[in-house]
Order: sequence, then structure tokens, then C-alpha cells
Amino acid sequence: MRFAIKTRPEHQTWEEVRDIWVAADEIPLFESAWNWDHFYPLSGDLTGPNLEGWMMLAAMAQATRRIRLGCQVTGMIYRHPAVLANMAATVDIVSGGRLELGLGAGWNQQECDAYGIELPPLRERFDRFDEGVEIIVRLLTQATTTFSGKHFRLTDARCEPKPVQRPHPPVTIGGRGRTRTLRTAAQWAQQWNAIAQGPDDWRELKEVLAGHCARAGRDPAEITCSVNVRIGDDLDSAIAQAAAYRDAGADLVILNLPQHARPDSLQPLADACAPLAA
Repeated sequence: MRFAIKTRPEHQTWEEVRDIWVAADEIPLFESAWNWDHFYPLSGDLTGPNLEGWMMLAAMAQATRRIRLGCQVTGMIYRHPAVLANMAATVDIVSGGRLELGLGAGWNQQECDAYGIELPPLRERFDRFDEGVEIIVRLLTQATTTFSGKHFRLTDARCEPKPVQRPHPPVTIGGRGRTRTLRTAAQWAQQWNAIAQGPDDWRELKEVLAGHCARAGRDPAEITCSVNVRIGDDLDSAIAQAAAYRDAGADLVILNLPQHARPDSLQPLADACAPLAA
């Protein structure tokens, strides 16, 4: 089993989050660090501060040297996919080829209402998501892209310079939708991530993904299957959860750190996780 960290950039200063990622960069057990793509906090005072995810990734690309960087996950509704492809290429270049490209359909009604961003009904939202993922992959890999879909149209569109990673930065698709999300993951993803309700729930979702892979002619072993585990006051309980997900077939556990976590808390966390990585 492999390990990563995730920080929620709500109710924290830039310095706090930066220092955690810099500390994680020095601990080989943690292969990647993740934030989220929200503009409002999701807990506590919803009027409080929340750092923007992609600007944070660009800055972290310069603050770190080894650890891979990702947004878990970027809401397709917030940015045109061609714009997002250019953002991804730039962050991959700035980081020297360390971007994990997290993508999701989006869901936050409060943010959309506040900013005047349309949140389509579920079917349309996932239609847009499918088109958007294809557009992003094509822009990152092809010299020019022409695309005529129901929701997006591109004509001889370019994305230059191309990312460092070839054919493109690994795509992480996040979500648990059995019909649409997991089907899209089977087609496009190098990693699938879900926030599960327990190992049995996660195992069932992984089996659904495997079914979609079979229908798409894709080897499910090509997809890293990851799950989130929240770190709270009871570290032993979190480690036991991670072990249970390992036994359920998870490849990667992303440890969701508490707000205001201190950099010196990461080495003891890594030491506790190390036996599961052996």
C-alpha cells in the first residue's frame, strides 16, 4: 500500500498549508499531496477563508521538489476544459512533471449560486464531464484538437507548451457514481478515488469499476484505486481503517490531515503507516 496526504485549504493560512506540504516533501512515504477545488469552506464558518486550489498547486510546485501534486478533484463546472488543460500543462511544467490531474463533475450548489455559475441537472452535468475529460486529454496530447460535442466545441485548438509528462499527466477521476463516474474512470483514468463509507462499500465500488473496465476493454490493474482516510485524535483508529482498506484492495490511502496540523506531526504519522507499506 502507498500513502499520500491531503490538506483542506479552509480556515488556514497559506503559511500553514505550505509548511505541511514542504514537510511532507521530505518524507519518502508520502508520494503525493492533495488539496480541493472549492471557493467556500465546507465545515465550520462557511463565510471563512478558503485558498483557491489551482493557484495553490502552482505555488506548491515551486515550494517542493519531489512530492507529486494534485487537486482532489477539480470541478468541471468551474472552468472551460480547454482553459483547464492549459492550466494543467503549465503546472506540470512548473513542477517538473509532478502533476496529478484530478477531475470531477462538480456538485457544490452554494458556490454556484453565489458566483452565478450554472450547476446543470445530473445527466447534463455528467454529459459535460465526459466531453470535458476527452477535450482535456486530447489537448494535452495532440498538436491540434477539433471537437464538436453537445456542450463544447473546439476548432484547431492548441495547448502549448505540452506538459512534461507524456502522454499527459495521470488523470485521477473522483467520485462514486456507479453508472457515469465509474464508467468515465474506466475509460480515461489512471487513478480512481472515492470517499467511501467503509471497506465493504469501497470494495463494491471497485467491483463496479472492474465491470466498466471489462466492457471498455481496459485492464483494471492499470488504474490506481485510492481512498481517503481522515486523521483525527485517534491515530490508531485511522491506521486500522487504512489496513482494512488495504485488505479490501486499495492501492493508495490519502490521509486527510486535520486543520492546523503541524509539520512535526507528519513523521510520527509516517512511522505509524510504514508497516502497512511494507
